[in-house]
Amino acid sequence: MNWILLFLAGLFEVSLAFCLGKTKATTGTEFYLWGTGFLLSTVLSMYLLAKAIQTLPIGTAYAVWTGIGAVGTVIIGILFFKEPATPMRLFFIFTLIASIIGLKLVTN
Repeated sequence: MNWILLFLAGLFEVSLAFCLGKTKATTGTEFYLWGTGFLLSTVLSMYLLAKAIQTLPIGTAYAVWTGIGAVGTVIIGILFFKEPATPMRLFFIFTLIASIIGLKLVTN
């Protein structure tokens, strides 16, 4: 169950990055709405991470959480913010994914 909470925490980490990216191109009410999404995503991400580390090792949980956030944010950047998807960038994303899976496999 705590691995599911950790995965959800990572998804909210991606959500906060997406909201932050959207605030770059907005003003007025729309800026504040994306900013609110950013704040809510941050709170939920931190809460779920805190719940997950109650039974998971903090070093592993934090690394997996940041890894999910990093991979997800790069994918969001490519899909929504027109960031480049170069072969080397994709290679390192897959390397990071393999590392996240590896940490999960070697943790009790």
